[in-house]
This record gives sequence, C-alpha cells and structure tokens, in this order.
Amino acid sequence: MSLPHPSRRASTNAPNTAGHRAEAPEAAASPPATTIGTTLRPGQKGTRELLKTYGDQLICVRYRYDKARGKRYKTVELIVDEQDWTPGTNIQPDRRVFIEIGYGEMELREEVKAAGGFWSPEKRAWVLSYRKVLLLGLEKRVIDEELGL
Repeated sequence: MSLPHPSRRASTNAPNTAGHRAEAPEAAASPPATTIGTTLRPGQKGTRELLKTYGDQLICVRYRYDKARGKRYKTVELIVDEQDWTPGTNIQPDRRVFIEIGYGEMELREEVKAAGGFWSPEKRAWVLSYRKVLLLGLEKRVIDEELGL
C-alpha cells in the first residue's frame, strides 16, 4: 500500500496540529522483522522523484523487506534539523572553563564579571561556567587544554 505524499493528501476537518507531535499508531511504527535490501543515495535511479520532493533534506532511500508478510517498504531518511556542533566537545554546563579576553576589552571583562567570572592569575585567563559562556556567546574564546580547545 502506497501512502500519498503529505502535500497530496486530501484535506480533513481535523483540528490543525501543526507544531505538535502526534502519537503514531502502533501499525505505523517501523515494520517488524524487516531486512534492508538496498540503500540508495540521492540522485541514483529510484530516488529522483523523492529528490525533487525533499531536495537537500534527502539523505537516502532504503528498501526494506518483510519476509513474513511478503511486503516491501520504501523508506526515506531526511534531515529535519540542523545545529552547529563542535566535534569532540561535550562540556557539562556547570563546569568552569577558561576564556581568553584581551587586555583592552574592558566592556567584555565587565560582562564576564557580572556573570560571575573571575581572573585566574595562574592560568592568566578568565574563569566562567560553560553555561554562562554559551549565554554570552563566548564559546570561541574557551582555552582549556583538557578539552583540547
């Protein structure tokens, strides 16, 4: 059974639930006991229509097979969110980190002090919780050897 694309489905009088996650019915869950037969990358034969529909969001198309039911399922993997990420850094928000602030950056020093930061003469750097570093947008100024930054 082939389901129509969301933009091609008939409209209903159901309330607008945009922005809300709907509970998926049990039957719509991932097909049980399937094996992946083929994985296709965007642009390959069998993906072109989906590529037109989803564009750069399309990661791959998979064909899954359910031997018990004698069914083939065509599934897609899509990008639904994109965030900046720095590989290898998973810093706890309450951890204190060292940040670099230039001698002449008086306003920034005052902001860091107001956020609870203080000067560390041993490290010759400012110390502030990583949560506050993120709030102030100073993550590029973190200089912590333990973290490799």
